[in-house]
Amino acid sequence: MSLWIPVTLAAVVFQTARFMLQKHLAGAGLSAGGATFARFLWAAPLVWLAWGVSGIALPPLPPLFWLWAMLGGVTQILATVLVVVLFKGRNFAVGVTLKKTEVLLTALLGFVLLGEGVSGPALIAILAGMAGVLVLTNLPEGRTLLARFATREAGIGLASGLFFALSGVSYRAASLAVPGTPGERALLTLMVVVTMQLVVMAAWLRLRERGEIRRVVAAWRGTIWVGVASVAGSFCWFTAFTLQTAALVYAVGQFEVVLSLLASVLFFRETMSRRELWGIGLVTASVVALIWLS
Repeated sequence: MSLWIPVTLAAVVFQTARFMLQKHLAGAGLSAGGATFARFLWAAPLVWLAWGVSGIALPPLPPLFWLWAMLGGVTQILATVLVVVLFKGRNFAVGVTLKKTEVLLTALLGFVLLGEGVSGPALIAILAGMAGVLVLTNLPEGRTLLARFATREAGIGLASGLFFALSGVSYRAASLAVPGTPGERALLTLMVVVTMQLVVMAAWLRLRERGEIRRVVAAWRGTIWVGVASVAGSFCWFTAFTLQTAALVYAVGQFEVVLSLLASVLFFRETMSRRELWGIGLVTASVVALIWLS
């Protein structure tokens, strides 16, 4: 099995844990911006510490690295805020599936921006996963397939997917622009990105949501774990992006839907229908096929 596959699956586990924690924070009085800021507030010092302990020398960083890193950082902030907003209106598992349009969008953006395509069989597996996502999408009774995409929640999910896709492609481009091993590239890119995100989010909250930073710090017993899960997950994602195209990484990352189902049932006491179980089956089959093709 290629290294990028277990690294991606580890990223999925950490990301699911982070989203669970952020859902809890959003329901505990923090705004969507505050719940998003929590991951950067504690993640940045942890990444700086990891870089210092690693003893890795800072290599020259070309202008393109900064461009891709900044683009990825900003679009990830926007995507994460939209996901937290989505959690306030939908149950946990369906909220995650609505952002899974990122897989096809990443394949498209990866081809347009980086010239990276996917094979025919891999594209079929990706489409099977997307079919599972559509099955999982909540369809109001009496409405057509097209009507589900005319809702506010679907619009938020699609926008989130687009921003996540752009951030994934940008992170891959940034990490490939610097020398070193996959782990060194991932850690360096992560350090730059998280630092920038911390500054941007702090400035935004200072201007638009006064007092929210204080509330995030006051809730440190919960928010600090968001930072820990964020660092672990982001390092795994960034490492995977250095090893494989963002489209295939995100495609295997669809296994997050399965973990979200388990989280919904076990931690948030939410129920899943038979239709949603069929969707989970399609997504799982898609991931297994991609692993086999790799």
